[in-house]
Amino acid sequence: MEFPGITVGGGFSGTAGESSSFRYGFFERTVNWIQIVLADGKIVNASKTDVPDLFHGAASSFGTLGVITLLELQLVEAAAYVELTYHPVQSVSEAVKKVEDLTADSTVDYLDGILYSKDHGVICVGRKTNTLKAGVHVQQFTRAADPWFYIHVQRSVAKGRGPITEAVPLVDYLFRYDRGGFWVGKYAFRYFVTPFNRITRWILDYFMHTRVMYHALHESGQSNIYIIQDVAVPYSAAEEFVEYLEADFTHYPLWVCPLKQTGQADISTEGVVAERPAPYAPEMLMNFGVWGPGPKGRQQFVDMNRRLERKVDSLGGKKWLYAQAYYTEEEFWTIHNRRDYDALRTKYHATHLPSIYDKVKVDVAAEQQAINASWTTWLLALCWSIWPLSGIYGVLMATIGGDYLLPRKPALLVKSNRDE
Repeated sequence: MEFPGITVGGGFSGTAGESSSFRYGFFERTVNWIQIVLADGKIVNASKTDVPDLFHGAASSFGTLGVITLLELQLVEAAAYVELTYHPVQSVSEAVKKVEDLTADSTVDYLDGILYSKDHGVICVGRKTNTLKAGVHVQQFTRAADPWFYIHVQRSVAKGRGPITEAVPLVDYLFRYDRGGFWVGKYAFRYFVTPFNRITRWILDYFMHTRVMYHALHESGQSNIYIIQDVAVPYSAAEEFVEYLEADFTHYPLWVCPLKQTGQADISTEGVVAERPAPYAPEMLMNFGVWGPGPKGRQQFVDMNRRLERKVDSLGGKKWLYAQAYYTEEEFWTIHNRRDYDALRTKYHATHLPSIYDKVKVDVAAEQQAINASWTTWLLALCWSIWPLSGIYGVLMATIGGDYLLPRKPALLVKSNRDE
């Protein structure tokens, strides 16, 4: 069996989506019940019928109501392979139309895409199968010698004008973006002035997995100069949003992934922080993975993130809060439902815990105060900005931490009791 909705960067504590979310909704929509330890030490089981306010409120609450220690997920039947077809598209509007058409096809199990520029992209369509069709090539992505997925897709469609189909083992499909962290790994090669080719990617493979790279990113402080944001906007706003990114962000590729706001359960779970969609809100959103270098100046970097947040909000979209948030507190609670959130925190004795805003905000003023507090702190910050000291430190910390030795294919597939 397979978990629908599993993805890096989210979970029940933070709204998440991936290539099956156009069918099943956000990750928390696939959760049947949770066990949560409240701030006063009480252990509570909650579901859509038993303590439903806590169940809905815990979604996207980032542990500010308590700690979830157990949950039950809905499963879907797994298969040996994903028959993956790459459909080239020549514009954002064509990409959206292709996604809408494929969403209506009940045989499609997975759906996402990659924009290599505003006029060149690929929509990736997956169908689970246990039977290989004659002439369909089997392609893997988890071994050191395998290609990085986004590079492979771009090269595959460049060979011809029509769609390309291949069979990908299920585990390789689920972790197709792990090596290279989608494509942000290429910036590590650029930072260390290292050739970026198949040989160097093979040699450095142990360090090119998402867990290791994100550890190094945060230890090094490079997260303060790289834009790492996931946002979603209505389909109707997708073209305008890409035009905005083309002018302000400038970096490609962009990940696109259709998300269904409602879930497969009769009553979908959505936390009070995430805010229930208004009756007129579209059922489908297009997620954009916006990842790449930002401006070098700290204030310019903050300003770019602030512009991104404002643009998403103006288009009626959402921003996932696993990423750094630069909202003011007033802006944050204009977007999210503070009244219900505070009431829930009071009801379940969690008001002494940090709020979700406290946990996700970037306090730029406090950062500057710390730097200005003493000559030692200022000098340390200056040294930290000298290339490549922070990068070397990040890699060293990730290596000492042993992340690169951990299994690179977590066990997300389990057997059904019916098979035992």
